[in-house]
Amino acid sequence: MAGKTQLKRMLNGEMYNSSDELLAAMRANARRLAEELNSTLYDKEKRTAILQKLLGKCGENIDIQSPFLCDYGCHIEVGDNFYANFNCIFLDCNYIRIGNNVFIAPNVQIYAAQHPVIAAERIKGPEMSAPVTIGDNVWIGGGSIICPGVTIGSNTTIGAGSVVVKNIPANVVAAGNPCRVIRELQ
Repeated sequence: MAGKTQLKRMLNGEMYNSSDELLAAMRANARRLAEELNSTLYDKEKRTAILQKLLGKCGENIDIQSPFLCDYGCHIEVGDNFYANFNCIFLDCNYIRIGNNVFIAPNVQIYAAQHPVIAAERIKGPEMSAPVTIGDNVWIGGGSIICPGVTIGSNTTIGAGSVVVKNIPANVVAAGNPCRVIRELQ
């Protein structure tokens, strides 16, 4: 479709040009806010105010430890009682929607960003994205990687070091590379 912005293409999961002027400015703003967050001593009120500017949606009682890195910030939505431990990276080229009462351990990476798998297409430079959704009451163990397009159901625990490449249902413990259901929870 002619006239469709690169931002709209990105959020629609279509191939887009990340060097677009608007997208570059949005990333620069997110990096400025993340740098401000990461350089702030632990003053919860000040940090919450920065997160409210950085993130697209903030619930009540959110806490993200530094360092924290993201692409745009404005495509990240977190619910109430959200906690992310040290050194988390959220590549929010598409929406990353996280429910209430979610705990994320250190070194967790959530990727909405992806690239073409065919080398001839990839080297041309286009990028793609797919949203990530994490339900309520989820715990994601340290060092886990959540890949583009994945949904994790509510009340689920993802074991440390997992690589989540497919949807994980609600009410389970899942772990591994690739992440798979280990057992159901009552």
